[in-house]
Amino acid sequence: MKAPKARALCALLLCMAAVLCGCAREKNSLVRYREDERPKARITFFGNKYEPENVAVVEEILSGFMRENPDVQVTYESLKGNGYFEALSKRMASGRGDDVMMVNHDAVLLLSEAGQLADLSGLESIDRFSDSVLGQMRGEDGAIYWVPTTVSAFGLYCNLDLLKAQQLEVPRTLAEWLDACERFRRAGILPLIINDDISLKTLAIGLGFWDVYAAGRQAEAFGRINSGEERLSSYLRPGFALASQLIEKGYVDAQKALVTQKTSDDLAEFAKGESPFMLTGGWAAGRVKSMNPPFEFTVIPYPALTDGVVLVVNADTRLSVNAHSPNREAALRFVEYFTRSENITKFAENQSSLSPLKSGSPAALKEIQPLLEAYWAGRTVIGSDSLLDIPIWNLTAEASQRLLSGETVEEIMDFLDAYQAEEGAR
Repeated sequence: MKAPKARALCALLLCMAAVLCGCAREKNSLVRYREDERPKARITFFGNKYEPENVAVVEEILSGFMRENPDVQVTYESLKGNGYFEALSKRMASGRGDDVMMVNHDAVLLLSEAGQLADLSGLESIDRFSDSVLGQMRGEDGAIYWVPTTVSAFGLYCNLDLLKAQQLEVPRTLAEWLDACERFRRAGILPLIINDDISLKTLAIGLGFWDVYAAGRQAEAFGRINSGEERLSSYLRPGFALASQLIEKGYVDAQKALVTQKTSDDLAEFAKGESPFMLTGGWAAGRVKSMNPPFEFTVIPYPALTDGVVLVVNADTRLSVNAHSPNREAALRFVEYFTRSENITKFAENQSSLSPLKSGSPAALKEIQPLLEAYWAGRTVIGSDSLLDIPIWNLTAEASQRLLSGETVEEIMDFLDAYQAEEGAR
């Protein structure tokens, strides 16, 4: 769906929500509130889940909450991509922020420092999160400013039919992956589809920090980066060097990637069946499958290591509450409801993602099973680790776009060093 149509759809949904204010949905009928039952609190929920199938699950959870809490009305508004976080920042800076919002690592750094996020550590659902996820959630001051609803995994999509046609197996190491890319290039086939945002940066982060995570030295390494004792570039150089190699060898179309939007343009391109590989979020597997591509595919962790794979993950689709919300109690009650086990299971399954809960059930989609296996085996790197005080998600996205635009690896490293030095001087 093109952006204007998507915005039109969102506008239509919002209009429908406005029409239904003061009404509750009961099966397929509308039940009007009596005057004394009208909602006492009206909270707004702002998020970046805009696809119709995602919005349907969000609305299902909203409806369940409002049935259980008839004194509260919730309306949901969404925006696509990076434009969402720009709008979020402007709304919060202007004092017109929503009651509940979806945030990421970089947004939390800014908003928590400004005192704009409420402490969620009192929610009953906190104890249900896994220890590794809880370690990401809890800040240095002991407060919790966000709660995740999924654990997202990033992977390499493999067209099994094209691999079979070239008598190739699914790659398990970096050497096998690069060999496969070269075989396809020589056959006149573009090996790899990437997008303008998450493809190269997650590859660089996964390769760059693998040794740190494998040795359990995250706290030490990120502490030294935060203090300026070590450069972020010294870790990310190998990953961006690999990304540069993919571009230089013609395994990706750099100019096309600069205008390829994540989990939309890239999916449509991969579904044509003309390229064997794609780098993007595993959560898009269900969407690719719904396109009924004329081939079988699987999603594997990045075969970026000499001896195997690395899985990049994030505690994701994070919810925060505006500390200055006039409906703070109702907003906290809504987040508590959203993070109930049954709702997180429903939402994570819809996102083809992992559950952040201790007892969370795995996503059932067969195409992403290799991601689950790596997750359980602990071959993981966190894409935006909360121990890191640098807004790595946005920073590496810009670095990736610079690389696609023709800058060298050395220029990218200088860019990262300059940013780190500037932040350290503040």
